[in-house]
Amino acid sequence: MQKLNPGDIAPTTGRYKVVDSHGNKLDVVEVQEGNRLPPTQSSEYYYVYED
Repeated sequence: MQKLNPGDIAPTTGRYKVVDSHGNKLDVVEVQEGNRLPPTQSSEYYYVYED
């Protein structure tokens, strides 16, 4: 499981889940490969690629 931060470049096209600092899934966004991951509501949140 690779943690990605808001603003990172998406390594592959697909769905990325927004995860909080406790590991809870908050949301899902679709991002095209090469685009930046969008901002989150907290700097403690991160993205994980959803299989």
